[in-house]
Amino acid sequence: METSATAPVRSSAGADDGRTRHRVTALLLEHGPQTAAELAGRLGVSPAAVRRHLDALAAAGRVEERTTPDPHRGRGRPARHYRLTDAGRATFPHAYDDLALTALRYVAAAGGADAVRVVAEQQLAGLEERASTAVAHATTGNAPVDRAQALAAALTAEGYAATASAIRSGGQLCQHHCPVAHVAAEFPQLCEAETAVIGRLVGTHVQRLATIAHGDGICTTHIPGPPVAGNRSALAGPVQRERQAHARLATSRRTTPQTDRERTHA
Repeated sequence: METSATAPVRSSAGADDGRTRHRVTALLLEHGPQTAAELAGRLGVSPAAVRRHLDALAAAGRVEERTTPDPHRGRGRPARHYRLTDAGRATFPHAYDDLALTALRYVAAAGGADAVRVVAEQQLAGLEERASTAVAHATTGNAPVDRAQALAAALTAEGYAATASAIRSGGQLCQHHCPVAHVAAEFPQLCEAETAVIGRLVGTHVQRLATIAHGDGICTTHIPGPPVAGNRSALAGPVQRERQAHARLATSRRTTPQTDRERTHA
């Protein structure tokens, strides 16, 4: 049974393990593949202690073990070297956003906003193709809201952590992560191109309500539902609505009681 006295001890031990494992991965990043003995020498701990951390890192997918011949060992059992996986490298800072910003700033200076838009559309072309195939295979109907459900699953597979839900006026597609949010904050053409892709994939015009790039917590896209039968005002265009307003105003003026005007003159 854990007591209040032992809980902080366990917490402290877990923090120490985390720091040691970070040092292990940092050494693998800096020096390349190494054996447990080599890592132990650099860390000043026993090889057995290092192997415990390496086993935990391997279970988390951050390191992998490779058996390689070592010319300095002579005959016998090959040396076991540990190296970082792609997932392990991903835990360290990258300058991808800075590189993308530098490239797009150059494009904007040379070709203007339209050139940036072309780059954004090309960058999303592969995503649109993959998502289009996934939506086609997962959807039996053509309703935009149904297609949005399939699109959310496809976007989640691409790292967007997307969900779709039905609302009274249609549906909403929510993206809880944006891989290019930092870049899109300076170049909104990325968000505009992505919105256009979403519209084509669900088969209707959509409207962006919020974006992570603009400081919102979620990228939210409204997907309008089918028009409601019998709701003529919903089907009326801007010109028709304006004419209806003028007609109501004229009717109101014709029905104004004359006694009010007479009382005013009196």
